[in-house]
Amino acid sequence: MKKRVVITGMGAVTPLGNTVPEFWDGIKAGKVGIGPITRFDSTNYTAKVAAQVKDFDPKTRIDRKAARRMEGFSQYAVAAAREAVADASLDMAKEDPFRVGVIIGSGIGGLPTMEAEHKKLLEKGPKRVSPMMIPNFIANMAAGNVAIDLGAKGKCTNVVTACATGSHCIGDSFREIAYGMADVMICGGSEHAITPLSVAGFSNMTALTKETDPLKASRPFDKERSGFVMGEGSGILVLEELEHAKARGAHIYAEVCGYGATCDAFHITSPAEDGSGAAKAMELAMAEAGVKPEEVTYINAHGTSTHHNDLFETRAINLAFGEAAKGLKINSSKSMIGHLLGAAGAVEAIVCAKSIEEGFIHQTVGTTTPDEECNLDYCIGKPVEMDVNVAISNSLGFGGHNASLLLKKYEG
Repeated sequence: MKKRVVITGMGAVTPLGNTVPEFWDGIKAGKVGIGPITRFDSTNYTAKVAAQVKDFDPKTRIDRKAARRMEGFSQYAVAAAREAVADASLDMAKEDPFRVGVIIGSGIGGLPTMEAEHKKLLEKGPKRVSPMMIPNFIANMAAGNVAIDLGAKGKCTNVVTACATGSHCIGDSFREIAYGMADVMICGGSEHAITPLSVAGFSNMTALTKETDPLKASRPFDKERSGFVMGEGSGILVLEELEHAKARGAHIYAEVCGYGATCDAFHITSPAEDGSGAAKAMELAMAEAGVKPEEVTYINAHGTSTHHNDLFETRAINLAFGEAAKGLKINSSKSMIGHLLGAAGAVEAIVCAKSIEEGFIHQTVGTTTPDEECNLDYCIGKPVEMDVNVAISNSLGFGGHNASLLLKKYEG
């Protein structure tokens, strides 16, 4: 029999704060975590702004010696995972470690290490390349480092589906528990890729905005939108089988009830123009949850602030929801924190869980005048306070990867 799955812990490292309370306070206040790029000299780059993590000191969050042997995306993941496990009051000493798994992905992995070591190779020769280069940059190391740090010995994998990574990791973890393969899953995404090479690459494919005003740089669904803003950070959730959570008196934020995963099979970077792939992911999530379109309160959209994504995602929502689309509240957290790539879906799932818990739907900051064909309610101008019973988080990744997670208010 399929088991019920709930969220009992959450952790985050974001451009608005390095814990979930700090991050959520920033979201509720409508703060923007975007600013000038300071990681490198952006003089010759068309993109001038990014959503950087600020004041993160790994030595205060994780083991000092271990931190020195980790790339930034692993540091973020371990810090967020520790917060999530503490938030869940999960005592690993009381758990069967082979029933606690980890699925944490990164869209890009340790690009800063690759760039630095390649420079050494060219300038100083092969013998100067660090022996830690490989274990630092490979994308599975966020999951591996979290499992080592926490002593989780169950299934440990990572999903890499570009900007849908975090959502797919959560969805796959949901299935592990729902079908009895685990009691607890620590899951999400992590990214640390605001580097010269990645900014140049995304800029040259015309994906990044050239806007220099942080308050206008990320304007999802706006007719003046001009590209996304690179972000970074990590979002980690503790998913737990309901009876297991109840037996130990865990606090429950929300219930994960549905997961849809599809592929557009259309284009390497553009979503399907009719929105059919993303629509099917939402439809599958609703079908699994036994939820009708009119029962959904809120969608946290992928909402990147690129022309194609926002237009085609709007078409997808209209296709999946029909007349019920007009009654949805929709927003994009990327308006405040930029695009966290592989971590985006996980951080946005946290937003959905908090929205359900507190009855608060944040505004899409910076957006003032929606594009003519972006014809839905994007929470422009102010947040909305209302009961949120059902929320969907959408993620759409390069390669045509679509993921939709459906969360419901927990009812015993």
